[in-house]
Amino acid sequence: MKNINLTVNGKAVNNACVEPRTQLADFLRDSLDLTGTHLGCEHGVCGACTLMVDGMPTRACITLAVACDGASITTIEGMDHDPVMQALRAAFSREHALQCGYCTPGMLASAHDVVLRMPDANEQDIRFAMSGNLCRCTGYVGIIRAVMSVIEERKVAGLGQPVNSRTELGPAGSGHARPMASRDTIGNALPGARPSGPVAAAPAATAAAAAPTGRPASESSKALTTLSQRFSVDFPRDVVWAYFGRLGDVTTCLPGASLLAVPTETHVEPKLRIKVGPIVADFEGSADVERDAAGFVGTIFGSARDTKSSSATRGEIRYTLSEEKGGAATGVDIQVGFALTGPLAQFGRSSIVKDIAQRMTDAFATNLSARLRHADSGTAAEPAPAPAAELNAGALVFGVLRDRIVAFFRALFGR
Repeated sequence: MKNINLTVNGKAVNNACVEPRTQLADFLRDSLDLTGTHLGCEHGVCGACTLMVDGMPTRACITLAVACDGASITTIEGMDHDPVMQALRAAFSREHALQCGYCTPGMLASAHDVVLRMPDANEQDIRFAMSGNLCRCTGYVGIIRAVMSVIEERKVAGLGQPVNSRTELGPAGSGHARPMASRDTIGNALPGARPSGPVAAAPAATAAAAAPTGRPASESSKALTTLSQRFSVDFPRDVVWAYFGRLGDVTTCLPGASLLAVPTETHVEPKLRIKVGPIVADFEGSADVERDAAGFVGTIFGSARDTKSSSATRGEIRYTLSEEKGGAATGVDIQVGFALTGPLAQFGRSSIVKDIAQRMTDAFATNLSARLRHADSGTAAEPAPAPAAELNAGALVFGVLRDRIVAFFRALFGR
C-alpha cells in the first residue's frame, strides 16, 4: 500500500492509502464516491472515463492513482461552476447530444478541452479531436453541433483565444513530466517555440514518421506507419527516372490501380480497387508529386477514400533511384508511410503487413519492368501487361500465412 496526496475538485485529499495497482477511476469511484467518472472498456479506448489531470484530459481507467500523487484532479462533479462546461451542458441539451448518458461525462471533458484549445476548429477538426470518445446512441451529429455552437458563442463574446493546457510531456499527473515546446491544436511545435531537452533530441526518423516533411503539419496530424522496400530493374537510372515522371504510366503499374482523370506533371487522381474476402473497396483520391532530379529523389503525398464505406487512407511515398551494375541497372528504394482509418483499418495493424507490402512491391516491380521493356522495344510486339482488375488482399494474406506455415514445418523437421 502507498499513501498519496492529491487535490480532487479543489479539495485536498491527504494520506489516501491505495494499492500500487489501483486505477485512478477505481480510486475516485470506490474511495471518494465520485461516480460521475464512468468505466466502459477499461482499456483507454472508449473515453467514458475521461477527466482532467493537471488541466489535461486523461483516461482514468489506465492511469494509476499512485502516478497522480501531488496532482490536481477535476472530475465531472467539479465542473459545475465552470463557464465553458455550463455552456457545453446547455448545448448538449439543446442539440440532443446525449441519450443514455453513459459516455457524456467523458464526452464533456474532451469537449471542454477542444473548446479551449481549438477556438477556430471546424466540423472536421472537432470530429478528429473527439474521435477518442465513443457513443453508441447519438450518431455524434448532435455532439458535434453542440461543440461547434459553444465555439461560435465564444467567438461572438470575444473569447476566441486558444488556451493550451498541454505544457508537459510524461505520465499524467506524475509531477515528473518533461517540459515540451509550446504546441498548436494538433500537437505540432509553434513557430518560435523553444524545444527543450528530450523532445528536441528526438531521433530524426521518429520525427519524420510523425510529421513527414514537405507538407504542412496540419496534414500530418496522425503518425504514419512506415515501411521500407527495395527492388531492382535492369534499366539505366535515367530511363527509370524519366518513366517515373509519367505519373499515369507508373500509377497503373500497381495492381488494381486506374486513373480517374488525365494526370499532369505533378498531380494524379488514382483509383485503387481492393478485395478482402467478401469486402470490395474502391479507393478514389489524389496525389501530388515533388521530384528532385539532382538527387533522383521523388516524394508522393496522397489521400483517398473508399466510395463504399468510411474507410480512408493518407500516405507519403518517397523513392530514391541509385545506379547498379555499373549503370546498367537501377535500384529503387521506397519508404512508405500510411495511415488507414475506418473499417479497413484493422488490416493495417496486422503483423504480416510488411510481408503483404513486399508482395505488392514485387508485383509493382514486375509490371514496371514489363512496361520499360515494352517502351524500350519501340514496337507493339510485346504489349504492356494490363494491371489486375483489383488488388486481392485476402489472397495476399492467405499466401503469406501459407508461406509461414511451410517455413515453420521445414524448420521443425529440418527440411
